[in-house]
Amino acid sequence: MVVIETKSKNMSKIDNEHWIKVDLHIHTLDDPKDVIDYSAHQLLERAKQLGFGVLAITLHDAVFDRAEVFADAAAMGILLIPAAEVRLQGADAILLNVTASEVAGLKNFEDLRQLRARRGMSATADPSGRGSIFTIAPHPFYVLGGSIGPRLLEEIDCFDAIELCHFHKGLLNPNRRAAKVAAQFSKPLIATSDAHQLHAFGRHYTSIPRSTALTIENVFAALRQGPLRLTSPPASMVDLASAIYWIFLAHPFKLRRSQHRDRTPSTHSRGSSLESKSQT
Repeated sequence: MVVIETKSKNMSKIDNEHWIKVDLHIHTLDDPKDVIDYSAHQLLERAKQLGFGVLAITLHDAVFDRAEVFADAAAMGILLIPAAEVRLQGADAILLNVTASEVAGLKNFEDLRQLRARRGMSATADPSGRGSIFTIAPHPFYVLGGSIGPRLLEEIDCFDAIELCHFHKGLLNPNRRAAKVAAQFSKPLIATSDAHQLHAFGRHYTSIPRSTALTIENVFAALRQGPLRLTSPPASMVDLASAIYWIFLAHPFKLRRSQHRDRTPSTHSRGSSLESKSQT
């Protein structure tokens, strides 16, 4: 069972006693292929304030593996799942509970099928002892970005779930098609923020029933079995204007500036970059 909340409101304190807020598609300034202006620790602080219990930092084609951030998340009572957003044959896929070496070995969807077969669907089925993986098809029918589009039907066996994308309003809602595919193949819908700006995190998320132990395997089991509660309010006019500004103006400008710095490194810029990373 899936309950979709379309209004922007926080869950009550009583609900938080029985449900865990989960966001499994987030970017931070550690991203090697995108320009983000907030750190992993800033994300953790905001997540703690908003009552989140489970997060995944999904860098593009790289696994977030900074041990000190995982330790700080655990100290805050937040389960941080190692993850990545990987581009395969022109299409993005969210991979949860994977390693850097596993991601480096993925070139196409057949590689992903083989990885899923090796890791199994449960901790006991995985001979490596790392537990199972969980895969999500992000923003599958959106035009911009690495959306898989109609090919989702061909590669549906590569995914455990389908994303309910945060960006929708009225007739502008490709999630309707995603929901039909999810129902057709009995895949859960997972609401995420896909946050590239810190203020965008916290309004779009999935809630799962609270279990006795907050572990990766228990989270995956809850996502597969339900019930799930999806919070994904429609975009406001301010959200639409902000998104257009970010996608077509601010983000391309920052990306070009970052690429220019990478092509012409200086001692000062390298030092500044290292200092910025060390402060996250």
